[in-house]
Amino acid sequence: MDLPILTQAKRACGRLEQLISPDELAARVPLPMTMAEAAERGWDELDVVFITGDAYIDHPSFAMAILGRTLEAAGYRVGIVSQPNWHSCEDWRRFGRPRLFFAISAGNMDSMINHYTANRKVRNSDAYSPGGRIGLRPDRATLSYCQRAREAFKGVPVIAGGVEASLRRLAHYDYWSDKVRRSILLDSKADLVVFGMGENPIVEIADRLARGETVKDLRDIRGVAYALGKSESPPEDCLALPSYEEVVADKIAFAEATKMIHNETNPYNARRLLQMHGDQAIVVNPPQFPISKKSMDGIYDLPYTRRAHPSYSEKIPAFDMIKDSVTIMRGCFGGCTFCSITAHQGRIIQSRSQVSILKEIEHMADDKQFKGVVSDIGGPTANMYEMRCSRPDVEVKCRRQSCVHPTICKLLGTDHGPLIQLMREARQVEGVRKVMVASGIRMDLAQRSPEYMQELARHHVGGLLKVAPEHADDEVLNNMKKPSIDEFRQFADKFDTESKRAGKKQHLVPYFISSHPGSDLNSMIQLAVFLKQNGYKPDQVQDFIPAPLDVATCMYYTGVDPFTKKPVYIAKTLKDRKMQRALMQFFKPENYFEVRAALLQAGRKELIGDGCDCLIPAQPPKAALEQRRKEAGRQFRGDYVHQITKDDHKPSGGSSAKSKKKKFSKKESRNAPGLGYRPDRKSVRRRELDGEQ
Repeated sequence: MDLPILTQAKRACGRLEQLISPDELAARVPLPMTMAEAAERGWDELDVVFITGDAYIDHPSFAMAILGRTLEAAGYRVGIVSQPNWHSCEDWRRFGRPRLFFAISAGNMDSMINHYTANRKVRNSDAYSPGGRIGLRPDRATLSYCQRAREAFKGVPVIAGGVEASLRRLAHYDYWSDKVRRSILLDSKADLVVFGMGENPIVEIADRLARGETVKDLRDIRGVAYALGKSESPPEDCLALPSYEEVVADKIAFAEATKMIHNETNPYNARRLLQMHGDQAIVVNPPQFPISKKSMDGIYDLPYTRRAHPSYSEKIPAFDMIKDSVTIMRGCFGGCTFCSITAHQGRIIQSRSQVSILKEIEHMADDKQFKGVVSDIGGPTANMYEMRCSRPDVEVKCRRQSCVHPTICKLLGTDHGPLIQLMREARQVEGVRKVMVASGIRMDLAQRSPEYMQELARHHVGGLLKVAPEHADDEVLNNMKKPSIDEFRQFADKFDTESKRAGKKQHLVPYFISSHPGSDLNSMIQLAVFLKQNGYKPDQVQDFIPAPLDVATCMYYTGVDPFTKKPVYIAKTLKDRKMQRALMQFFKPENYFEVRAALLQAGRKELIGDGCDCLIPAQPPKAALEQRRKEAGRQFRGDYVHQITKDDHKPSGGSSAKSKKKKFSKKESRNAPGLGYRPDRKSVRRRELDGEQ
């Protein structure tokens, strides 16, 4: 066994295990968002100023709350600047010059995913903003926030973190600009990027800066990336990736870089990475070690108010959804290629103790606003609590991308016993009526424990249970690193059986993805037929969005699997994506014509008709025709039509309007100013206006 690395991992958690006890901290009040609030704590200067793209919610489901409270418990004075006005640097000067550093994050999501749909259209709401309003953060927020921090106070270290910075630390494909962008370190000018979960590195950064070290001295910290100056030499132990110029010019080089990056994610054996961008080097240190159970408890036991900051008068949608939930673990060993959780939180499961979890539920139950229902007890995956590799000596050497695909590793501990005990204890807490499971269930694991299936169906489902089979085609599922659809069928049967035994009428809500790499029209038709045969009618459709650094994103950009280099079909055109989306909701009248076109294009005419096996009827329903007319009418409205302004009716050169009549072309209208061409006029009148005979 590699004892030195395991000993090093154990020691890395030492500082977090020494956090100030919640009983020794101030009363449950949020971290300050203004200097006046800081003054109430007796602070005239702050050590760290957090800049975040999200509304400030003092709840352990939100990164700025966890990191801010962790620094506070480590003895530092912390302020929060939430959703600042990025058009000037005044908000960055709100607390004066921070003594140690600015901590920058775009928020809980990548700002581009937060702003835009899979079709690159602006979203109409932002769940992390007051009132769900959009426009309270810029595109690529990390860049703007870091640059304003530099402008506000020169010489203050700028440390970027969060999902956006973490997943863009190296050259990456950017879906919204449809090109490979260079490391965010170069564009943001951040001194360091902290990737992954940030409690350990951010406390170490604060401690060492407080001791007088420079920001360059911090380059040995695990879980950080940095850019070297042109004259600086990189460390000798780096694993060199294909350069930025190479991955831009050659998609196979991009695929190879992706493979190398994902092979170096196990913190016990990961090597330091190097990627050249011209004559500048980007260095990425090995990931942070997983934190201990004692450290997890210390972090989640901190005195969160579990509320939005009192300065907000509008509801924040994300908070309403998450406020009564409890996080019991972090990390995911599923390795799904389209998901960023594994890349950000790691594959090694880190769990809280039952004592800490039950203590949090008891605190919730004491709150007068609590309604008696814990909305979720889970994490990235609800049923991975306390599951780890049973052989630590193998775990430190393993480079497997998923512990459960293509089969569940025989060394993986899959005992649901600790989770079952926790669920039973949680629902016995005084003041708690129900404890729900709303996080995703890993169905192949759940079926290994009949007792867990029984507990789940009998006590922890409120009529509907969300699961994510994602697709029905085996090739697509293999590209996703998801189990066969047979696993879903078996799980559905067992869940239905246990629900009936409990005397409950409960249903599964399956989630599927359209346009994922490997998914063509034939595979989507297969999924549509599966949905029809099993009576599923998805209300929500998830279109694949290529997020930075994901393996599936590499497939989307390069058209190959980065590990095998085999070609993968990609649905890139808007037409293909619309057809795939429509097929998933073939039962909606407004999708009729898209589905019909898809079936005809794929040569599946037998699925059009009035038989019980057909997806759509032979004749379009009335609602489909009405929707088509509305869509046709939209192209003649708004900015797509000629608009006549008042200036068009002014006489020219001093002549009267009567002496010189304006000549209209066939495409111009004589309508009143500003009305434009109106396609709903009678055809005879329209021909007269156009000057036609």
